[in-house]
Amino acid sequence: MMTSYHEGELAVQAQAGVQIEASRISKMLRPTIPPIAQNFLRNQQMVIASTIDADGNVWASLLTGEPGFLAVPDEQIVEIHATPAPGDPLAENIHEGATIGLIAVEFATRRRIRINGSMEMGQGSIIVHTDQVFSNCHKYIHAEHEPFKQRIAQAKRAGLLTEGQRRWIESADTFFIASYHVDGGADASHRGGPSGFVRVEDETRLLFPDYSGNRMFQTLGNLSVNPRAGLLFLDFERGGTLQLTGKARIHWDEKHRAAFAGAERVIEYNIDEVVEIGE
Repeated sequence: MMTSYHEGELAVQAQAGVQIEASRISKMLRPTIPPIAQNFLRNQQMVIASTIDADGNVWASLLTGEPGFLAVPDEQIVEIHATPAPGDPLAENIHEGATIGLIAVEFATRRRIRINGSMEMGQGSIIVHTDQVFSNCHKYIHAEHEPFKQRIAQAKRAGLLTEGQRRWIESADTFFIASYHVDGGADASHRGGPSGFVRVEDETRLLFPDYSGNRMFQTLGNLSVNPRAGLLFLDFERGGTLQLTGKARIHWDEKHRAAFAGAERVIEYNIDEVVEIGE
């Protein structure tokens, strides 16, 4: 059970010069779900899951349902009464004892909560046993987004982005990122910014800024040790999802930062596989 920082998080905190602040807010990490967060989860209609496939690739996946599809029978268990969309790698990554990270975001209120733990299979559900539970800073959450309604048709897999997918990413103001550390487990996080804050350099490479956040650096801490990461983009109008798995590299230099207003670091992301699910 990880209720403090691992070596990757500590290293990034040190490089960013925020060790004292990060140590102070580490009390936010807890193994249990407080009552207010339990009620929040029960009212949600979507959750993002971070999981690892048999080859070690990291994926960010969407699960949806009517309010109540996330049940919280006690302070250390979340039951997800939903199944992955056909073609989502999540279906192959679910197994007893596997690590999983969750993030639930309510765009209208700009609230979110993250849960990291392990899973087991229930009767038509995924049961998550919590190791880490914490709320997040509400920065960069776009409140104007309507609740996401997934429309499932078919899954398309490829190794390169299409022109349509490039335009999708370049117009996004929101995406989710999944990462993994052998001790800390899987983690899912939210990233937001102005439309166009993710830049597509070519059909296999992206750049996006890392802005000031909560100073814990769970995502970057994971990436500093294990560069594998999954990205998930949502098409709020058409109900489609775009999943990427690949490897990330953190750039701290001024040359990269200068290309993105307000960036404290820049992430270079190289794509290994693409999965698009939608009409």
